[in-house]
Amino acid sequence: MKFRAGLALVCAALLSACGLNSIPTAEETAKARWADVQTNYQRRADLIPNLVATAKGAAASEGKILADVTNARANATRITLSGEQLSDPAAMQRFAEAQNRLSAAIVPLQRLQEAYPDLKSQANFATLMSQLEGTENRIAISIRDYNAAVQAYNTRIRTFPDAIGAKIFYGAKPLTPFQAKEGADTAPTVDFGNGS
Repeated sequence: MKFRAGLALVCAALLSACGLNSIPTAEETAKARWADVQTNYQRRADLIPNLVATAKGAAASEGKILADVTNARANATRITLSGEQLSDPAAMQRFAEAQNRLSAAIVPLQRLQEAYPDLKSQANFATLMSQLEGTENRIAISIRDYNAAVQAYNTRIRTFPDAIGAKIFYGAKPLTPFQAKEGADTAPTVDFGNGS
């Protein structure tokens, strides 16, 4: 009888060290950080129509830039990722590419502000640009936080003793970190096509 009780205690201790609680907790933390990334991208997507409407009134001649931003926003909001897709590198790549296209489309709009001082003086435009810049910063921070949560989760499911529980009980797969597209470290060239 004492042997069985001792064996039960040893088994319970071993199972508690196999990540039965820590694996799902780490996975849910990574999914919550991904939700933060999506929230900030949605904030940007919601802000852009207001920015475009304001800019249209003051810079009708720059319709191509505004159309590019609007189209990039529409394309970026079509691609979403669920928590279950976070371990799919191809899905992560599609999402990143759509968001990067939107980021690239915003650059000429920001340069438009510099090219047209009267546009710069409009309080609404300046406020929206400031909010857009703040949103871009929020996106960067939420991506950093997501990648940290992914790293913690991936480390946990690959290290002993949690790796045992991760494989046996959960069939855990590594999550995919968010990565910038190749060449993102190079500043984009802005050309308004005015020959200057």
